[in-house]
Amino acid sequence: MAKAKQPEEIIAEDVTKDEVAEVQEETPELLEPSEAPAEETDTESKDDKTAKAGKRSAKAVREAEAEEARQAAKEERAQEDAEAAPKAPSRTLPNPLHQHGKKYRESAKLVDRTKLHSLTEALELAVKTATTKFDSSVEIHVNLGVDPRQADQMVRASVVLPAGTGKTIRVAVFADGKAAEDAKAAGADIVGTDKLLVDIEKGKLDFDMLVATPDKMATLGKVAKVLGPRGLMPNPKSGTVTPDAAKAVTEAKAGKVEFRIDKQGILHQAVGKVSFKTADLRANVDAFLKAVLKVKPAGIKGTYVKAIAVTTSMGPGIKVDAAATTADLSAKK
Repeated sequence: MAKAKQPEEIIAEDVTKDEVAEVQEETPELLEPSEAPAEETDTESKDDKTAKAGKRSAKAVREAEAEEARQAAKEERAQEDAEAAPKAPSRTLPNPLHQHGKKYRESAKLVDRTKLHSLTEALELAVKTATTKFDSSVEIHVNLGVDPRQADQMVRASVVLPAGTGKTIRVAVFADGKAAEDAKAAGADIVGTDKLLVDIEKGKLDFDMLVATPDKMATLGKVAKVLGPRGLMPNPKSGTVTPDAAKAVTEAKAGKVEFRIDKQGILHQAVGKVSFKTADLRANVDAFLKAVLKVKPAGIKGTYVKAIAVTTSMGPGIKVDAAATTADLSAKK
């Protein structure tokens, strides 16, 4: 027995294919709603798969946008605060062409900074470039190839300058008995113990050098905090702690100076005055450099005297041929 046809099937058979195509062209939206849900379902499943795969979800995007907005607001507030804060005063740097006085610039023209001068030439030129109205000191500066941080590379000693320093040295002697009498006879300006100790404690230091006998060093240690920072504390290495106080006074009056490297390994020493003759200045410099070479540390490797310069008070520096000078002094030994 044949199955009965439904009404829809009967209607479909009666409609031709051309009629169906014509209907689709005129009303395409009638067929789309049935297909739309399927597309939306596919899109939702793709988004779910994308979120699970590690890409940012809609919630994560919203949180990121909110965080960016907060950061932008924070930066804007910081910029407003910076603009509202008072600005630091601008610092005007000195003009390198005018950081020295006119007299200095004029005397500096006499010096060729690219040339290494002999020691005698440098001393003569230093005297010519002196610009002060007073009797300027002639200074020598020696850059040594040592490390001041190493105890075995410390360079410190004393030397008597043959022509003197050009200064009047006030010498005090901390001693009693015969040593005190001999020191006073040798020309010491101040001699004593108890009274001198009280004056030092009060900060009354009317002397340029202090000499002490070994037996009085324990007593003098009470004022080491006063003398030490001023470089006046007696020391055996400098010859200011000695049983022969009279000899120390004589040497000091004759032009004995103490030298010691600074933190950069450089020696600075006044070797006379502009009013000195060139020969006297040269004698003082030779004596000083020989003393420096004599105390060369045993562990030094390489160049010991790296550079030498001569200058006057407030005058330009003059470079000296360090290699030739040291070789000449070594040959004269």
